[in-house]
Amino acid sequence: MTKTVKLRSQPGAEKRKPSMFWLLAGLILPVWSLMVRYRFTPQSKLPKSGPFILAPNHFSEIDPIAMGAAIWHLGRVPHFMAKESLFKVPVLGWMMRKSGQIPVERAGATRSTGLDNPMSSASKLIENQGGVIVYPEGTLTRDPDLWPMRGKSGAVRLALESGIPLIPAAHWGTQELMPRYGKSIRPFPRKTIEVAIGEPIDMSEFEGRHIDQKLINEATKKLMNEITALLEGLRDEKAPEERWDPAKHQQNETGRF
Repeated sequence: MTKTVKLRSQPGAEKRKPSMFWLLAGLILPVWSLMVRYRFTPQSKLPKSGPFILAPNHFSEIDPIAMGAAIWHLGRVPHFMAKESLFKVPVLGWMMRKSGQIPVERAGATRSTGLDNPMSSASKLIENQGGVIVYPEGTLTRDPDLWPMRGKSGAVRLALESGIPLIPAAHWGTQELMPRYGKSIRPFPRKTIEVAIGEPIDMSEFEGRHIDQKLINEATKKLMNEITALLEGLRDEKAPEERWDPAKHQQNETGRF
C-alpha cells in the first residue's frame, strides 16, 4: 500500500489573502476535523501559485467537501464549477461570487463535456490565479467497486484549450463517511481519508494537433489512467482491466441509478 503521511496545513499567499473562504473555513473545518483526518502520500503537492485544474475520482456525494478541505490543507483555496442559475439565488449567489466559484452555463452542444464555455472558465481561473476542481467522470462512478469509470472531456478540454496544468488526484475513505448515494453522514468513529495528488499531466504529445474528438478521447484516457493508478496505490489493489462504461451496462450517464 502507498505510504501516507499526516500533513499540516501549509499557509500560502493565496490563503493569507482575506476572502470569503476565511469565514467558510472557520465555520466548516473545525466540525469537519472532528469527523475526518487526512493522510497524504509524501509526493502530494500543489503548485504554490498560479492556476491549476485538479481532476479527482468521484464516488460519494460528500467528495467536494473532502477534496475542498484537502486543497485547503495543501495551501491553496478550492474553487468549483457551478451552474450559473445558483449565482442568482439570494445570499447563496453572493457567497459563491465572493468565494470565487466559477459559473458555468449549461446549454446544448457541449453539455456532455460538463463545461459549455471552457475558455470563459479558464479566463476566470487565470484572472484569479486560482485552482479549480473538475470531476472528469461527471457524476458518481457507476463501477460497483468504486473504481473510476469512463471519463468525460470537460477537464481535458479546459486544460488543452487554456494551457492550464491538469493535475490528477485520487482519494479513498469518504465512502465510510457517506456511502455512494447515502442519505446521512456517519461521523463516528472518526474517519481517515487518504489522498494522492499526482504530477501535472504531460500534454506535450498533444501539442500542435487539432483538438478534435480523437485527441480529446486520447487525453481523457491518459488522465483517467493516471487517476486510477493513484487510487490503486491508495487501495493497494489492482483496478479492472476494462474501465466501467455506463452505456455498456444500460445505465444513465448522470443522476442516481
